[in-house]
Amino acid sequence: MKLVECPRDAMQGFSRLIPTAEKVEYLNMLLEVGFDTLDFGSFVSRKAIPQMADTAEVYEKLNWKNSKTKLLAIVGNERGAETACGFEGIRVLGFPFSVSPEFQMRNTHASQEEALERIAGILEMTNAAQKDLVVYLSMGFGNPYGDDFSVEVVQQWANRISEIGPVIFAVSDTIGVSNRQNIKEVMEGLNDLKSKHEMGVHLHSNPFSWLEKMEAAFAAGCERFDSALLGFGGCPMAKDELTGNMATENVIAFLSEKNALPPINEDAYRQAMLMANRMFLG
Repeated sequence: MKLVECPRDAMQGFSRLIPTAEKVEYLNMLLEVGFDTLDFGSFVSRKAIPQMADTAEVYEKLNWKNSKTKLLAIVGNERGAETACGFEGIRVLGFPFSVSPEFQMRNTHASQEEALERIAGILEMTNAAQKDLVVYLSMGFGNPYGDDFSVEVVQQWANRISEIGPVIFAVSDTIGVSNRQNIKEVMEGLNDLKSKHEMGVHLHSNPFSWLEKMEAAFAAGCERFDSALLGFGGCPMAKDELTGNMATENVIAFLSEKNALPPINEDAYRQAMLMANRMFLG
């Protein structure tokens, strides 16, 4: 079971510009908890995501050498991937591929076919640098644009990406529309790829829907969960102020009850929760 903590997702849309030193303090706390992966920053347009403009500066102050947690950075193209691959401690790159053509263009200014070409180019870089690549299948449970959506659409694009090479998949509920039924259907529809690819979920939820989503993903055999402390973050297009990332504290409680929780440093976890409360709820 792998826990992926996503402070980058929590911070990137936050209204207050968080000082670099504050980010560093928080991320270094998270590096002590015992998460498998820490989605800490991104190398994308500073204009588009100003909160992440200091990712390189933040990286230089992180205690990654003393942590078993892998650092992950989001990239939107080969240029961002080249930058990320230049940092020894960044062991995982993430690329958002949308099964919705409308969202792919909005998010990365590329068509889906162009995005596939980017994945191929980025994968060449990550393979050469001995890093992993996570491909987020965004809008993986539906979209707000009226674009065609079905389990078969998700399968089609996942298979196309699988043909490119060995990536990790994170099926992503970008706008919080996943539910017990479509999580079951989508994840079971990807079963044929599990022998070749690590398969996870990046779910968005509100305080009332998280449990059914966790139950469905767990029952479908998911062994990689993205989340963020306090459930902050998520997609602004959700148009629901209660919809954010799956809250890490809920994931931990659920997996603990199922005797499936990997070892974590309880004291470091409590300290990180305290700082998350100060940062985001102040």
